Amino acid sequence: MNHNTEKSPKKDAHIELFATPEGICAINNPVRIKILSMLKKEELSFDRIVELSGKAKSTVSAHLKRMVDEGVISSKPDPEDARKKIFFIKSEHLGTLSSKKIREEDIGDYVSNYMESDGNPFEFFRLMFQTLRVALIRQGIEIDPILWEAGNKVGETLYKKVADPDIEKLLGNIAKFWETHHLGRVEVQTLEPLTINVYDCFECRGLPYLGKPACAFDSGILEVIFSKHFQNRQRVDEVKCYAMGDNYCSFMIQ
Repeated sequence: MNHNTEKSPKKDAHIELFATPEGICAINNPVRIKILSMLKKEELSFDRIVELSGKAKSTVSAHLKRMVDEGVISSKPDPEDARKKIFFIKSEHLGTLSSKKIREEDIGDYVSNYMESDGNPFEFFRLMFQTLRVALIRQGIEIDPILWEAGNKVGETLYKKVADPDIEKLLGNIAKFWETHHLGRVEVQTLEPLTINVYDCFECRGLPYLGKPACAFDSGILEVIFSKHFQNRQRVDEVKCYAMGDNYCSFMIQ
């Protein structure tokens, strides 16, 4: 493991974990985390990173150099100006460590809820999935990037089953698949922008309040399906979630 970590995080701080050829690299510097969050969305030039970060060129340069040395990011010549560089993430984002934890009683709540159900095997699968996730969250470990990537892989296969040139038929096929496999009830809220609501979401219904979206797996699936359908990269934003205190999950695709 790469022990090239930074200073101990402050209270409630977050540490982003990246897998590099040399091992796991932990990033907790706010400036580097901000730069990485921008690079996760798109490749950027040095000048653009300076502009978006609001930091001095010398500061940005020092942070970029360190992350290149650590193997977290890399660069390539700018096709419009070979004297300049375009930066991108070359490592794999594994997840986040946080000092915030949830109550120990929440895990017991899952078991109690299952015991009160009719013993449905799908409920047992939900129990196992969520208990593992809650146990990790309780230790301050978030695995959203891993769940999102897993969702991408499932989406690659699932698209072959639900694909249809007609967007409304595609949406109907998705809804049918979700219902058949007890993943939730899908409803289309709007077509412009395309917004899908999921009720009784298997991924997050029953999770404790987290104050942020929790359906990285579903988001990963939907991103691949609609990127393939529209033949260009689509971004999926979860704007409502049971884990945010909402009564359903809502995904905006654009």
